Amino acid sequence: GLMHKSDRDMDEEVLINVGIGETRIATVVDGQLDQFILERAHMSAEGRAGHSLLGNIYLGRVQRVLPGMQAAFVEIGLKRAGFLGAREARCLTELPSMRDEAPPPISECVREGQALLVQVVKDPIRDKGARLSANITLPGRLLVLVPNQDGVAMSRRIEDPAERERLTEICERMIAKMTAINADTRGANGNNRPIRTGGYIVRTAATGADIAELEEDAIRLNDLWRDIEGRRLQASPPSSIYYDVDPVTKAMRDCVGISTRRILIDDAQAYAIARAYCAESMPQMLDRLERFNGPGQLFDLYEVEQDLSAALDPIVPLKSGGHLVIESTEALTAVDVNSGSYTEATGLEETSVRTNLEAAREICRQLKLRGIGGVVVIDFIHMDDADNIARLLDVLRDGLANDRTPTQISGMSEFGLVEMTRKRTR
Repeated sequence: GLMHKSDRDMDEEVLINVGIGETRIATVVDGQLDQFILERAHMSAEGRAGHSLLGNIYLGRVQRVLPGMQAAFVEIGLKRAGFLGAREARCLTELPSMRDEAPPPISECVREGQALLVQVVKDPIRDKGARLSANITLPGRLLVLVPNQDGVAMSRRIEDPAERERLTEICERMIAKMTAINADTRGANGNNRPIRTGGYIVRTAATGADIAELEEDAIRLNDLWRDIEGRRLQASPPSSIYYDVDPVTKAMRDCVGISTRRILIDDAQAYAIARAYCAESMPQMLDRLERFNGPGQLFDLYEVEQDLSAALDPIVPLKSGGHLVIESTEALTAVDVNSGSYTEATGLEETSVRTNLEAAREICRQLKLRGIGGVVVIDFIHMDDADNIARLLDVLRDGLANDRTPTQISGMSEFGLVEMTRKRTR
């Protein structure tokens, strides 16, 4: 049976707004904007209007190996060579190096002139080329296929031990099954090695999924990987091998889950794409898919548009009368928590605590909305009581627990600062 994602059933809706040159995707939870993704069409070096390059796979050629930087530059057919760090290249060595240890030297992973399958993990920005990884990941709806790694890893948001065990066992059987399929077809692509089957990362959406659903996902991903391998054998570097799916399909794959109550789309073509994806991959969602025809604009529902324009403002008002100031620089994002003017004068600890706790919840929401990554430093209002500080850090951790982007958080420094990092992709 289907299990819900959290203890309380969240009322979740996904809104997809298609404009000229961009697609905007908003996730609304309990009537409040929770997450926002902008997919902008931009002219890529191939001269085609494409969306973000994230997830695209190229057959690249190693241009330079830089032992001092523990990295290599890889030509992938764009204006600038991509950057491949040793950590993202470690899967290429046969060394059974553990994931926690330092990666082997870059010169053991790649050599100059070598042809290499790489995937974009961070878009090119200003004068920097794309960041690449040799550890390809192919996301499905329930599983992510990782061809260069073995075994089964699990989303940390699947907490129930029995469910983790059930999913691991099913996935191990899938790997055996796919390996058998792949062994049968060697030679078909003119090379005599069977294709690597790889391993899986189990996504949160797989909670409660039955064997048939998981197998369908596994087969689709295996077919895709075989297709990519086949293209690689026929291509010469540098060339593009695979583009990640269009923004609407991507939103259906990554943002829609068991707890999504409805999906609203304001564009006829996008609606058709979403219906086709649903029919193939999640038929149970078809009746939750709706074409939005007004009245008004889609993003006027739930005041999404208002929230988005507010998300561009550095000042975020808090209900308690205080406010946040959020400012990003190249190096880090600073968040300053200010209480309402009258409260600072009284200096009451409980007022500071109340404002800080409210601020912590709002900060988690704003980081997600604004897509802020990298280092974040938060300057909370001063508190003396260690229990209150611990409570504050708990609220922050809780608020970040349903963030799909990996985050880490420090304790509070002697100056009352909390540091955190949030993985940056855009």
